[in-house]
Amino acid sequence: MKHIIFFALISTVTFAGFFNEEGAKAKAEYIENDRLCKLFTKKVEEYKKHLRTDILAAASLASYEYRAELFCKKAEEAKKSL
Repeated sequence: MKHIIFFALISTVTFAGFFNEEGAKAKAEYIENDRLCKLFTKKVEEYKKHLRTDILAAASLASYEYRAELFCKKAEEAKKSL
């Protein structure tokens, strides 16, 4: 009897929309993009402080700036859809 009640309760919660998988995925994606945005923004700031004068350092900085912009943009778009 307990198993039937438990199964009915779980089925009700699942089918009633209490758990929205799409919403959970969107929130997880937002959290990850926001984390990466903060990480690369900080990395750009730190890298600029100790920037070397060779071409590889400039390429690395450009890469970090691109990634920071990309992830911040994705996080901002995801935030609007939440």
